[in-house]
Amino acid sequence: MAEPASRSIRAKAARETAAPLVPENPTIPKLQQAAARCTACELHLLGSQTVFGEGPEKARVMLVGEQPGDREDVEGHPFVGPAGKLLDRALEDAEIEREDVYVTNVVKHFRWEARGKRRLHRKPAMAHITACRPWLDAELAVVNPEVLVCLGATAAQAIAGRSFKVTERRGEFVDVEGIDALVTATVHPSSILRADDVNRDAEMAAFVRDLTTVRRSLDG
Repeated sequence: MAEPASRSIRAKAARETAAPLVPENPTIPKLQQAAARCTACELHLLGSQTVFGEGPEKARVMLVGEQPGDREDVEGHPFVGPAGKLLDRALEDAEIEREDVYVTNVVKHFRWEARGKRRLHRKPAMAHITACRPWLDAELAVVNPEVLVCLGATAAQAIAGRSFKVTERRGEFVDVEGIDALVTATVHPSSILRADDVNRDAEMAAFVRDLTTVRRSLDG
C-alpha cells in the first residue's frame, strides 16, 4: 500500500534536511559531533569538513554568517580567516569580548569553484540553506542568546525573511517569529575587505557602530 501523501511529503522533507541527524537533548559538543557526519546536501562532497559553530553554550550574543570560507574549511573552525580577523578587531573596538560570543554560519560547508589553483567562494543556494537550517535552529535552542546578529544578506534573509534588506535596515532590532532573541543585521566583514581603500575605513567604522549598538543593548 502506498503511504499517505502527507506522510510521504514529510519524509521527503526530512531526508532533504539535517533534521534526522539532530540529537535529542542537544549540547553544542553533541551537535558538533553529529554535524561532522552530515550529508543533507551535496556540499559535504565539496567542502573538506563540516565547520560548525563555536563559543560558550550560554553566550549572550550569537553572530551568524553565510558559510565557512577557504581558511575555515581547511582549519575546521568558523571565522578564522581574514574576515574573522577583521571581526575580532571590530568586536574589540565595540568592547565585546570574542570569548563571550558564539559564532556560526547558516551553511556549515564551504561552497566554492576552482579558479586556477584557487578556491573561490560561491554563494550557497536556498536548498543548501534549507538543508542546514535544523543545525542553526538547534544552536539557537541551546545557546539561547539575548541578541542574534546576522552578518550579511544571506544570513539576514535566511533568518528574518527573504524580503529583508541589510542596506535599508542594518543596525535595527527586529522581531522574528520563533526566535526569542533580539535580531539585528549588519554587513559581513568580508564585504569590508572587498571595499576600496577610499571607503574601507568608513565601512569599518559603520560596522563597529552596529556592534556597539549590540553591546549597549546588553548593557540595558
